[in-house]
Amino acid sequence: MPQDHNESQLQSQTDTTAVDDVATGPYKSDLPGVLGTVDTVIGRLESMFLAAGVLLLAANTSANVIGRFVFQSSLFFSEELNRILIILITFAGISYAARQGRHIRMSAIYDALPSALRKPLMIIIALITAVFMLGLAWYSTQYILTLHGRGRVLPSLQIPVWLIYLWVPIGFFMTGLQYILTAIKNMLEKDIYLSTNVIEGYDDEEIEV
Repeated sequence: MPQDHNESQLQSQTDTTAVDDVATGPYKSDLPGVLGTVDTVIGRLESMFLAAGVLLLAANTSANVIGRFVFQSSLFFSEELNRILIILITFAGISYAARQGRHIRMSAIYDALPSALRKPLMIIIALITAVFMLGLAWYSTQYILTLHGRGRVLPSLQIPVWLIYLWVPIGFFMTGLQYILTAIKNMLEKDIYLSTNVIEGYDDEEIEV
C-alpha cells in the first residue's frame, strides 16, 4: 500500500497536465470585473467554434463518403470545406488547450523548485508565452494581408483564400489573451494556476475549477 501511494505521488509530480474531464455548464470566469467578462467571452467562443467545426467536419466527411459510394458522385467542395474547418479547429483549439492547461510543458526544472519560486516563474512563463502568441498573431495578420493583395480564390467554393486563414491570427490572439489572464490569475490568487481554471496539483491531480 505505501508503495502504491509513493507511485501515485511520483506520477503527480511528473505528469502535471492531466485534468479530469468533467461535465460542466457554460464556462463562466471567476476573475473580477472586465477581466472575468473577457475570459468568459473567450471561453464560450472557443467552445462554440470547436463544436461547430468538429460537427461540420464530421457531417461534411460523412456526406462526401455517402455521395461517393451510394450515388457515385462526390461533393465537389468537400475537400476545400474540410481544409477550412481543420484550420478553424486547430487554431481555436490552441486557445482551448491553453485554457485547460493541456499544452506540453518542459517542467523538469520548474517541478524541482519550491512553491515560493514556482509561482513567480509561472507568471513569467505565462507572460513570455503571451508575447510570443501575440507576435505570431501579428505576423499571421501580415501574411493574410499579403494573400488579400494577391486576390487568390479557392477553385471550387470561389472563396478568397485569405478568408480561410483568418482563424490563424484570431486563434493566436485568443491564446495570447488566455496566457495574460493566466498570469493575472496567479497574481491575484494564492494557489498556482496553469490556466485561469486549472490549479497546479502535486499531491493529487490538477484540479479544474
